[in-house]
Amino acid sequence: MGSLSIWHWLIVLLIVVMVFGTKKLKNIGSDLGGAVKGFKDGMKDGSSSDAPAAQVTQDARSDKSTIDVEAKQKS
Repeated sequence: MGSLSIWHWLIVLLIVVMVFGTKKLKNIGSDLGGAVKGFKDGMKDGSSSDAPAAQVTQDARSDKSTIDVEAKQKS
């Protein structure tokens, strides 16, 4: 027993297309691609530095040590 030749793979592919149909295979492929893309986007969002940036902006808003002044010209 050896590896399968190209003819064996073509027969398997033909049987899969006959069982599922091309439209269903296309839908399965697009669903799988969307799932992989969603997973990658989720991994990017989870590892980004959004959480520390949100903490910094909240800390800056709660800081009451800044003073608003108005400059006047000397006469």
